[in-house]
Amino acid sequence: MVLRHLLPNQKTEHDEIIVTAQKRAEDVLDVPISIQVMTPEVLESLAADSIGDIDNFIPGLEVGSGSPTQPRYAIRGISTSDFGVGTDPAVGIYVNGVYSGRSGSSLLAFNDVERVEVIKGPQGTLFGRNSAAGAVSVVTKKPSQDYEVGLGVRLGDFEKERFEGLLNIPISETMALRLNGVYNTRGGLFKDAATGRDLSTQKNWAVKAALGWDLTPNTNLLLRYTHDEVDQDARPAISVIDFNANPNPGAPSVPVNPANYLDPRDVSVANDVINNSETRNLDEVTLTVTHDLGKMDFTSISSWREFQTNNREDEDGTNRVDLYFDTNNIEDNESFYQEFRLSGENNNIAWLAGVSYFDETAFQTSSGFTNSNSVDTVLLNTEGARFITIVQLFNNIFGIPANLLDHGWQEDMDNRGDYKAYAAFADATWQFNPKMSLTVGGRYTRDEKTFSWFNDRRHAPGFDENLLLSEGIINALGGSVDDFMVDFVFIQDGLAGVPCDNGVTVAEGVECVLEDTFNDFSPRVVFDYKTSDNTLLYASYTQGYKAGGYNSVEIASRFTNEDVDSFEAGLKTFIPELSWRLSGSVFHYQYNNKQSVSLVSAADLPGSDIPQYLVSTSDEQAVGLDLESIWDLTDGISIMGNLQFIDQTYKSRINRDGTDLTGEPTGEPKLSYAVGARYEIPTEKHGRFDLQLMHSYRGPTRCNSFAVTQGNCGGEYLNFEVGTARTRTDFRTYWHDPSGYVQIGAYVNNVFDNVYVNGINNLTTDVFGTPFASISEPRFYGVDFKFKY
Repeated sequence: MVLRHLLPNQKTEHDEIIVTAQKRAEDVLDVPISIQVMTPEVLESLAADSIGDIDNFIPGLEVGSGSPTQPRYAIRGISTSDFGVGTDPAVGIYVNGVYSGRSGSSLLAFNDVERVEVIKGPQGTLFGRNSAAGAVSVVTKKPSQDYEVGLGVRLGDFEKERFEGLLNIPISETMALRLNGVYNTRGGLFKDAATGRDLSTQKNWAVKAALGWDLTPNTNLLLRYTHDEVDQDARPAISVIDFNANPNPGAPSVPVNPANYLDPRDVSVANDVINNSETRNLDEVTLTVTHDLGKMDFTSISSWREFQTNNREDEDGTNRVDLYFDTNNIEDNESFYQEFRLSGENNNIAWLAGVSYFDETAFQTSSGFTNSNSVDTVLLNTEGARFITIVQLFNNIFGIPANLLDHGWQEDMDNRGDYKAYAAFADATWQFNPKMSLTVGGRYTRDEKTFSWFNDRRHAPGFDENLLLSEGIINALGGSVDDFMVDFVFIQDGLAGVPCDNGVTVAEGVECVLEDTFNDFSPRVVFDYKTSDNTLLYASYTQGYKAGGYNSVEIASRFTNEDVDSFEAGLKTFIPELSWRLSGSVFHYQYNNKQSVSLVSAADLPGSDIPQYLVSTSDEQAVGLDLESIWDLTDGISIMGNLQFIDQTYKSRINRDGTDLTGEPTGEPKLSYAVGARYEIPTEKHGRFDLQLMHSYRGPTRCNSFAVTQGNCGGEYLNFEVGTARTRTDFRTYWHDPSGYVQIGAYVNNVFDNVYVNGINNLTTDVFGTPFASISEPRFYGVDFKFKY
């Protein structure tokens, strides 16, 4: 009674948040799964443009969104390295129930979103393949029988402009149309020190259309169309060395001393990548049909998606012609998905069963581009002399009309993947009595994959033409033209003779094809007990599965399935006396046969002077705790908080260089949390004012002996640190007019302007002496206006 007096106007019933994590509409407090939900109001309060803007406030979720066409997702420390189209992610991204197979099509604009469900832990039964770590389910709004008109404008620093429009029209009593469009642009976060050009600009736009039709009283059709475009700069490369140390600089020293690295937050940026761009063009059509059969419901989901991407990035962090290297990732992808599902409730059993089919064709070109001047620098640092310059010097002396400098040099790896996946699944919840339930489910999946590599000799026609003119000089110096007919990016020497499934062996200019079939059965068992109407206890065992695949830049490489076994016990409760909603779970998992790509330095590659991306295999294990709390202190004051504690280590891992990491941490921070408060101030005549303050913390990266060499943490850096703890504070305020039609707000993201070094990229460190870095985003602030009728 004292509490009720101190905290007046408490809610005796909680506000339901409906989710579909178990393929049926349920209140989130009744779902025996660790799940966090982002409503449209929360997304708006964070000024979120995409999934990449919310992970700071969802402990356990990490989104690397620096490149929107190549994002990286992790849940509870489990992620997938960037293999290209040869493999699948460990975190499944779903939009309106449809699997987004490639990361290039997963980071889409947040417009007209109903909710985002972040579902932690393996979801092999309910969501299927490639959800071994968990799933992110994005649900967009459906057409309704209400007229709606909406307009949103957001303006901020760095020339931020975002416009969103909405129109919902009832066409008849049984049909409605919903249209939504968003246009988002931002100026550069950096200025090129040499050209003054903006770097790291942002530009994307998207439209959505949805047509809902009640074909009969028992049958509903929902047709959705999405078009999404990205057309912006690729991420910049920030050099951490002084590459113009004197008026006539030579090549940077190799090896580089990390103690001399400059702080990338304090240096000027100069990039000279040709056609600097990151683009995506995506179209998707989805038809969902639901039909009430009386004792059961039938659902059909049909989806077609096509997208093309391009991401050409600077890889040396300089604007010097003798230190030039860029990469370009080009993808063209088309997929089709079909699911048929039956569900129902009979007596004390709620059940569902279905089948699905997924068909995908993926093309990828991984391209590395440099020039003959930079190849000469590679020869200097690997062979001890600038041989191209030496030959050119003798060309000039003897009047030979040949110029070996300033010519393009390109190496490509072309891949094609043809994938089919078949699945059958079932899940049933048996309620023993009003308090106890047992859920048993399983999914059988069959993946059929065909993958190919084609790597021809490097393409340098201008250089080769002049090389032939210089043949006499080269021979006189004791060399051969063949000495320059080499690859520096895609080196296949160690793979020569490895058999492929199409009757050939690995060789330059020969297509290598592998074909594989992967099978898996992923079960789940859940026991839950309701101690009261507002409290749920549960314990579960689940399995997850990620199909085997291929390293797209290592010819004839294949690996088998990855799988995870997870045990979890949790509590979900609502305490009416305190108007407090609390969820928590403890978990333990073992992830088997995890494949990861890492950059192996030339020193660890016998017979090679060039670093390469190679695959390592490991088993990982973790124990952890998730907590989420929402406390409505009064009608107008809410306090939120969520937390993850995790101890993730390698159960077994030996790198290609022989380093044994068994028992060492994987790098995942032990602790991350987010806390916040919201204060609503109603007035009788002047509408309502809202204030919100959010703060997040992500602990320091737990270094192991290998992570230091990858530039992810630690290191002998005197001027900055990598892998330190991170904090971010966001502030938001609104005014809502009394009619509820108009909303005006202001926001500051990253209030204290905390900028962190994300890591050091050593791709060109061994050959050019040019390590570079990326840094986190600075403070953003702005205002927005919203009208909705």
